[in-house]
Amino acid sequence: MNILVWHVHGSWLTSFVQGPHTFLVPVTPDRGPDGLGRARTWQWPASVRELSPAELREADIDLMVLQRPHEPELAERWTGRRPGTDVPAVYVEHNSPHGTPVDTRHPLADRSDIPLVHVTHFNHLMWDNGRAPTEVIEHGIIDPGPLWTGEEARAAVVVNEPVRRGRTTGTDLLPRFARSVPLEVFGMRTDGLADHLALPADRCRSRDLPQGELHPAMARCRLYLHPVRWTSLGLSLLEAMFLGMPVVALDTTEVREAVPEGAGVVSNRFDVLEEAVRGFLADRAHARRTGEAARAAAQSRYGERRFRDDWERLIKEVTR
Repeated sequence: MNILVWHVHGSWLTSFVQGPHTFLVPVTPDRGPDGLGRARTWQWPASVRELSPAELREADIDLMVLQRPHEPELAERWTGRRPGTDVPAVYVEHNSPHGTPVDTRHPLADRSDIPLVHVTHFNHLMWDNGRAPTEVIEHGIIDPGPLWTGEEARAAVVVNEPVRRGRTTGTDLLPRFARSVPLEVFGMRTDGLADHLALPADRCRSRDLPQGELHPAMARCRLYLHPVRWTSLGLSLLEAMFLGMPVVALDTTEVREAVPEGAGVVSNRFDVLEEAVRGFLADRAHARRTGEAARAAAQSRYGERRFRDDWERLIKEVTR
């Protein structure tokens, strides 16, 4: 089966393209947002093929996987076929609504021909889905292995563009946590973060690493800190759990579902969060035990095999 999918949300897509199909990924000469082509920092199988817009018009396409509001129109323009009408399609919604959950209507809410797939039950609840048929397929993580050593008395934080995203990702909370633990912030466009937050360089180091280097670097930190206020369930949180890291996280969106009792500390109280950070910092054995529980919880719910099985079921239903 040939599946058209744009290179968006690379961590999620890396798990998705492990399936038993050929994945057609658009590529343009400038490799802009609509034509990134194959990943350069993730390991993708040979079944992922780059096609130009001209080649897409001639390609056999069995299913379109859409992920952004403009992609239904873009897919029709580049392939000459209407998603949901000429070719079966699904729309994967990765995000929580940017507006209020009460008033935010999904871009596909008025369509019944394209199933809307949410990646968390929280998102499914918060979006106004209208008459769109809906599914929830939770994340699936390619297991990086139990790499945690905790040798560095620091907290790992993973966030892309922390300055631009600000309060959404809890960037403003980092100085407060930095009083309890030095931070190691990983992600795109994190350069200059310490200066932006008026923190000493040793209290807030930042690095942008490819995936193959990111996981071992995270795992050397004593704990994973997730200060995110309002995004979908962060894949970096789940990846940290797979690594065997104890986690400290805000009790927002789907985090409480992902981090059960004993796998970390989830709260909206600063005193509870700060005490947890200091506790893991002071007691490496406690951090190890909690990290082992976090890994077991993540494996049982967010495994790659379950993710692929859920998607294979839906693909068969949509394309039959």
